[in-house]
Amino acid sequence: MLKTLGWREWVALPDLGMAAIKAKVDTGARSSALHVLQQERVLRRRVPHVRFWLEAAGPDSNPVESVVRIADERPVTDSGGHTSWRPFILTRIQIGEDFHEIELNLMPRHGMRFPMLLGRTSLAGRFLVDAARSYLSGRALAPRNRRKAAPTAHEADPESR
Repeated sequence: MLKTLGWREWVALPDLGMAAIKAKVDTGARSSALHVLQQERVLRRRVPHVRFWLEAAGPDSNPVESVVRIADERPVTDSGGHTSWRPFILTRIQIGEDFHEIELNLMPRHGMRFPMLLGRTSLAGRFLVDAARSYLSGRALAPRNRRKAAPTAHEADPESR
C-alpha cells in the first residue's frame, strides 16, 4: 500500500547534511529541484561534479557546501515557460521513515516559499498525494531537530576519491 503525502512535507537529504527541508509536493512538475545559493561546475579526476552551497537552518549559520558528481545535465522548463540547462545529481531523500534515491536539479529558487520542489518522478510508485492536507509524513524532521555537519566531498560522493 502506498503512503500518502500532503501538498507540503518535511524531508531530509542526509547525504547533503540537510536534516530538515520544507518541500512542496508538486505532481505537475516532472523533476525535483533544490534551492542552491551558488553553484559551479568542477572536475574531479576528469569526472564532472558540481560544487554548491545550501542555505543552513539558522540565520547565523554558514552555508553548507557539497561537491557531488553530476548525473546528467538537461533543459528544464519552469512554470513561466522559461527553459534553462541544469545539472542533476542523485542523492538519498528521507520522507518520514522512508529512504530512497532521487534525482534533483540544482537551481537558485530565491523568492520561492519552499527551498525544495518534490516532482512526480520522485513520488511515482511510492506515494499518493492528498492536495488538501499537509505534513502527513510526520514531524520527526521538523526544524527543531539539529542538523548534522555537512559531509566532505568524499563522503558526499565516494567515486570522487
